[in-house]
Parts: sequence; C-alpha cells; structure tokens
Amino acid sequence: MDALLLARLQFAANISFHILFPTITIALGWVLLFLRWRWVRSRDTVWLEAYRFWTKVFALSFALGVVSGITMSFQFGTNWPGFMEKVGNVAGPLLGYEVLTAFFLEASFLGVMLFGHDKVSERVHLIATALVAIGTTLSAFWILSLNSWMQTPQGFEIIAGEFHVKDWSALIFNPSFPYRLTHKLLASGLTVAFLIAGLSAWQLLKGCAKDYTAPMLRLGLWMGALLIPLQILVGDLHGLNTLKHQPAKIAAMEGVWDTAKGVPLLLFAVPDEASRSNALEVGIPKLASLILTHDANGEIRGLNEFIGEHPPVAPLFYGFRVMVGIGMLMLGFSWLSLWLLRRRMPADLPRFWLRGLALMSFSGWVATLAGWYVTEIGRQPFVVYGLLRTADVASSTPAPTIAWSLAAYVTLYLALLFSYVMVIKQMAEGRSGKADAGPAKEAEKKVMA
Repeated sequence: MDALLLARLQFAANISFHILFPTITIALGWVLLFLRWRWVRSRDTVWLEAYRFWTKVFALSFALGVVSGITMSFQFGTNWPGFMEKVGNVAGPLLGYEVLTAFFLEASFLGVMLFGHDKVSERVHLIATALVAIGTTLSAFWILSLNSWMQTPQGFEIIAGEFHVKDWSALIFNPSFPYRLTHKLLASGLTVAFLIAGLSAWQLLKGCAKDYTAPMLRLGLWMGALLIPLQILVGDLHGLNTLKHQPAKIAAMEGVWDTAKGVPLLLFAVPDEASRSNALEVGIPKLASLILTHDANGEIRGLNEFIGEHPPVAPLFYGFRVMVGIGMLMLGFSWLSLWLLRRRMPADLPRFWLRGLALMSFSGWVATLAGWYVTEIGRQPFVVYGLLRTADVASSTPAPTIAWSLAAYVTLYLALLFSYVMVIKQMAEGRSGKADAGPAKEAEKKVMA
C-alpha cells in the first residue's frame, strides 16, 4: 500500500474507535438528566440506582473518548500537516470553541456527578448533570460544524492557497450542518436506547436484574420506538441535501453509473469500478428516484459524469445498506417489543426475544460506523469537497512507518474495545452490585427519616 492510503486508514482507525464513545455520551447525558430529575421529583430509589449505574457507564465512555480524541488530534501534525497549513484558519477556531465551550464544561461538572453525592445539594447535582448533558451536545455542535463545512464549504475565501473565514455564520451553519447534526444526535439517541434495552435484557437473562432493570428496559424501547421514525425522516431530508450538494456521493451510494430517470432502488448488487457497472442487481423499479427526488421519474446523475472525482463505490454502496438495515432492525425490535409488553412484564418476555435485544446492545455502533464511512469516504478524493484534494495535504512520512504505527493503533484499540465491553458486561451482571445498591439504600433511609 502507498503512504496516502495507509495514512487514510490510520486516521480512519483512530476516528472509528473515537466516535464510538461520544455516540454514547451525547445522548446518555440527557438520559442521566431525566433519571436524576425523576429521583428528585419522586424520591423513588429505583431512579437513583439507575442513575448511579449509568453514570459509571458514562464516565467510562467519556474517559475512552477523551484519550482517543487526543491521539487522533496528533495525526493532523504527523500525517496531515497540509490540512492545518491550508485550513487551519477555519479548523483551529472551531476545534478551540469545542474545547472551551464543551469539553471543559463536561469534564468539570462530571466530577460533581461522580463525587458530589451527599456533598452538594440535590439541586446543584441536578444542575451539574444538566451542564454535562449540554456540554456533550455542544461538543457535537462544533465538531459537526467543522465536518459539515468540509462537506459543503461556504463562508470563506482563499488567499494565497489558504482558507480564510469571510462569514462565521455562513461557515458554521453551512448547507449540510442542520441535517448532519440532527442525524448524529438521533443516532446517539438510538445507540443509547438499544444499549439500555440490551443490557437490561441481558440482566433478565442472567438472573441478575435490579429494581431498575424493568423500567430501564421500557425506557430504552420507548426511546428507540420514538426516535427511529424521526431518524428515517431526517435521513430523507439529509439525502435530498446530499443529492443537491454532493451528487457523486449519492450516485455511489445507489450504484448509479449512468445518468437516468426512474432509477431503481438496488437492494443488492456487486459494483465493479473496472467495468463501471453492477453485477447481480436486485432492485425495485423507480424507487430510488422516488425517494431521492420525490418523483418516480426523477433524474439521478450517474458516476460516469464524475470520472476521477467520485469516491470509491463499493464502501459507500454496502455501508449505506448496512446502516439502513440496522435501522430497520431497530424499528422492528422496538415496536414489536412494546407490543409484546402490552400485557406482560419485561421478565416475562420470551427468552429468545431477550437474547435478540441483548444482541442489539451495540447495534447503534454498527450503524454509526457504517454511516460515518459513507459520509467520510463519500467526500473523497477531496478533504474539502470540490476544493482541496486529500493527496495535497498528506505528509511525506514513509509508508513503512505509517504501517507500523497503524498496526500498533489497531492492536491497542481492539484490546481497549474488548476491555470496555467486558467491563460493561460485568457491571450489568452486578459484580460491583454491592457498591451500586449501598448509596441508594442510604438515600432511601434519609428519605424515610
């Protein structure tokens, strides 16, 4: 492999690992705020126990997100120095705003959440939880503003080959930003919904359910049932926006080689860039045009109009279908689970169904990665779409050096990911259950007194 491809793979490995954890903390922060509010309002210790357990999950996820984020930022200097040289006037301030307005907020008040029990008032603790939730969302706001600008750039001018900000408002609120931000926030909500439902189902299967297991299972399922239709709607709007601003990306996602009207939706195919055609096509006539243009005979531009300037087809084609497929599974599991729970308790759900929910625990991660690959690979061969090529900002680091560091990163990240999942599993099974139950019992005694 050449150095450019290895550098791209290394950054992809880093961001793939990093993005998993903010995807949990963004929505989980708001779930914790809800749980804390329910405890303050009702004084029912079920909500306090749930809050304490999921605060630990949040803290663990936050820690891994911070560590991997720092590592990822180093690569701007090691593998992509040209990016900051040319785009630093845009990227630097936006990344700085994220640190100043979001990260510091999260990190500061997370300490109150973790260690402020019985040391600050209930109102202060609730406010701290709210500020952490706001911080996670602000972080997503700034990062996705930069990423969206790289996809649909505006509000800038180029002077001597460098990008300079001309209009901050236009730059931040670029054409794809509202859709990308909303899509990501909903993806985080769905990831957390199925993590909650899946771990609760696992507790029921293993016979280690807590008092909060059944309420949290219902909460996760209701979150999933409500959010997935919204995600489908936002995804449709995002697709229309992408068709307008990045037609080559849409063509790759749909496997469309020649510009045509009434394009079928391909359920399966094998794209072949060498012959610039698809094999083994299975499609629904005119459905792609109907979805993308809201007209069954609408025109979709083909990849042959973008020769040399379109992304790799296969990763986008398959990645998009993985994302949509996981979304359909989420829809089915959440709605059918709530239907099954109409006249029974969560513990009475069939064991095969609980196993299915448990297997869906990290399904949000799979969908998020698939969607992220579609987004980022779909921008190629540009780092700033249509203006700055990825190859023009890469370093001259030798390929063997990048290969060794890539292998080290992947090995470390796989080990950390395995450890994270195992720790979550042990926490769900209650191997630290004594520590979880104690504070809630003490709180209950104080309320009773």
